Amino acid sequence: MKYLIASDVHGSLKYAEKLIEVFNKSKAEKLILLGDLYYHGPRNPLPEGYNPKEVAVLFNQYKDKLLVVRGNCDAEVDQMISDFPIQDYLQMEIGGKICSFYHGHKDIELPKKSDVIFNGHTHICQLEKIGNITYANPGSVTLPKSDISRDYILLDNNTIVLKDLETSKVIKSLKF
Repeated sequence: MKYLIASDVHGSLKYAEKLIEVFNKSKAEKLILLGDLYYHGPRNPLPEGYNPKEVAVLFNQYKDKLLVVRGNCDAEVDQMISDFPIQDYLQMEIGGKICSFYHGHKDIELPKKSDVIFNGHTHICQLEKIGNITYANPGSVTLPKSDISRDYILLDNNTIVLKDLETSKVIKSLKF
């Protein structure tokens, strides 16, 4: 199964629409969102195209394709306007490896030891293997805080590919 993984949309309809466009073109079966869907939070600037209500409407159209974890800017009321569950974490076996997905703003006690950890929160992309664990962070599609632009991850056939949202250029690729 092919997954597209993104984080930190922060209520930007402009970048949510771009993300959905890229998701549809990618032919991924599932879109995993690593939190901070609708609100920008007190430390972030107001995102371009800020419209959390319309972002919810857009994401609800993809409810059967979404897997979503809760971020630090996500509130209980977000679940009330979302037609899909927002969970504290996800953990699944992909390619014989245990993959864990969470936002990253707090420690999560996971039921199984992870081979691959995906998290958001920092708005800085990361893709590296440290010891036996692979760490992947897609950065932010709306408010990146690194030299690399708005990014996302494609996960397919034991390969993680970090890509630029606007150009689809491969930034880094890693097998796990």
